[in-house]
Amino acid sequence: MLTVRTKNAMLRSITVVVLLLLVVLVLFPLYSLIVASFRSGRELMRLGLTPSFLIPETLMLDFYKALFTERNGIYLHWFKNSFAISALQTIITIFFASLVGYGLGVYRFKGRNLVFSLVLFVLMIPIQILVLPLFRIIISFRIIDTYWGVIAPFITSPFVVFFFRQYTLGIPGDYLDAARVDGVSEFGIYLRIMSPLMAPAYAAMAILQARQTWNDFFWPLIVLRSDKKLTLQIGLASLLTPYGSNYDLLLTGAVLATIPIIILFIAFQRYFVSGILAGGLKG
Repeated sequence: MLTVRTKNAMLRSITVVVLLLLVVLVLFPLYSLIVASFRSGRELMRLGLTPSFLIPETLMLDFYKALFTERNGIYLHWFKNSFAISALQTIITIFFASLVGYGLGVYRFKGRNLVFSLVLFVLMIPIQILVLPLFRIIISFRIIDTYWGVIAPFITSPFVVFFFRQYTLGIPGDYLDAARVDGVSEFGIYLRIMSPLMAPAYAAMAILQARQTWNDFFWPLIVLRSDKKLTLQIGLASLLTPYGSNYDLLLTGAVLATIPIIILFIAFQRYFVSGILAGGLKG
């Protein structure tokens, strides 16, 4: 007869084994990508892009050097464009979306539920439906082939608005009342009182928004035209052509493209978990 302690120990062991298997399953594609980036072109053609645990006997570092020298270092331009667009859009989106979410969560006004319902409605609309009207708008504003042409249509995200609204619902209203008694303005309350309290929400949304913008392919492909203004994802895709595909540089560039998001997540992971849990449970 197994004791309760023995059953708990067995359950913990099974849980650990299952979680380790899930970790291996999730990280194996990234590991395979890194290993493939060190293979020679001949070896890639022979083995294909099939996942493999085998590390090549000779690590080819020439591809990493060529990535920054080929075509006058065009990869650095792509990387800079993706970084600039991701940083600007993340900061602007979180600022405006947090203001809207804060207003919907804290203030009581006529039509509040209607506005929130419209936010949820927009959240469910696929971007493909909005491509034509958005494209005509950026043409009329003459911001085609610019950073702002990529950023402007998405400066406020319905999902981020929804998340901040849910998060602010869980913050006690006593903080706001005390600040008003002290004569703090409404924007001052948001900036000096609410913003520090919403730090986990900012971190969580910064990671998700930056990842989404960094990996975005569809809209930048429509807006950007110049070779040196392409984002990293479009630039890497341009290495695949009907006349020949440069898998050497493609895999190497894909490996380096994952580094910024990994660094961002490691830097904010503590706040990310608490922010997601708080935002998902409130309301």
